[in-house]
Amino acid sequence: MAKPTTPRASTAKAKAAAPAAGADHNRPRPQTPTDYKASKEELLEFYRQMVLIRRFEEKAGQLYGLGLIGGFCHLYIGQEAVAVGIQSALVPGKDSVITGYRDHGHMLAYGIDPNLIMAELTGREAGISRGKGGSMHMFSVEHKFFGGHGIVGAQVSLGAGLGFAHKYNGDGGVCVAYFGDGAANQGQVYESFNMAELWKLPIIFVIENNQYAMGTSVNRASSEDQLYRRGESFRIPGLQVDGMDVLAVRGAIEEALKWVHDGNGPILLEMKTYRYRGHSMSDPAKYRSREEVQAMRDKSDPIEGVKKYLIEAGVSEEDIKGIDQAIRKTVAEAADFAESSPEPELHELYTDVLVEQY
Repeated sequence: MAKPTTPRASTAKAKAAAPAAGADHNRPRPQTPTDYKASKEELLEFYRQMVLIRRFEEKAGQLYGLGLIGGFCHLYIGQEAVAVGIQSALVPGKDSVITGYRDHGHMLAYGIDPNLIMAELTGREAGISRGKGGSMHMFSVEHKFFGGHGIVGAQVSLGAGLGFAHKYNGDGGVCVAYFGDGAANQGQVYESFNMAELWKLPIIFVIENNQYAMGTSVNRASSEDQLYRRGESFRIPGLQVDGMDVLAVRGAIEEALKWVHDGNGPILLEMKTYRYRGHSMSDPAKYRSREEVQAMRDKSDPIEGVKKYLIEAGVSEEDIKGIDQAIRKTVAEAADFAESSPEPELHELYTDVLVEQY
């Protein structure tokens, strides 16, 4: 059984890729970021958001088991620090986000109502995509959240298009395009890298390296498993980050945003993270041991990590328990809302098929 490459220790939470061979060494390089210095209020918000994602995904797993969620369902449990750390630095309504099919956590991290997300998961009219997108295809133009894409790697080239739109419109926005370690081997990813660097697009490519893609270790599937180096041949700098530590993630995205806003073009962030559940709800995850997963939970859990920061900042255990109870209530209400909402009318089958009527 292949042993995963675990996230780097604190001394290497953000490691910068060296310039590619033949590159101009006088070109600017992003600084190796440091952990974000969060206030107590920011730490509380990071904790609240990560617990919301964790409890929401646990409830989604339960509803899937009860048959209330159909099709594929990919949970984000274990990876919460990535979406929360990155999207806490973005400007909702200005910066755009696009990702693959493991998308519930990213929507929650962008402040979208849990009721609307849970209703979408259960295929209800009140869902964010009126019940027609389901788990893998959520979408909100209002929030500049552009999916939710089921085709592996497809969102990367679409993300380059979003980056082009930001530059063309001169709106000052940045696109964050997430993809996984499995998608990192797709050809369209490198076509997108090439175009993004040629045109100096304001885009941040984020590889959520959860070590296994579907069920094969990244060490077995990728000849270059240090994925932050994947942009070197396109002169795109890369940073490797401890994706289990929300402060390391936030520190890295701060540096990435500075790089892009300074007009330097794209940057690549490899987030070394880990998912606790299988690839999807139908995956028994027999390609790794229970001991391996438990070791990651014990040593690197992102929620327990920020909880330690909170205690160091003087937040009491009682206050933390209060947050936990409030989140459980929010998630329970979202599930009740979804279950009690009606399914779409049959005529909805014929809407949103074409942009215009012909």
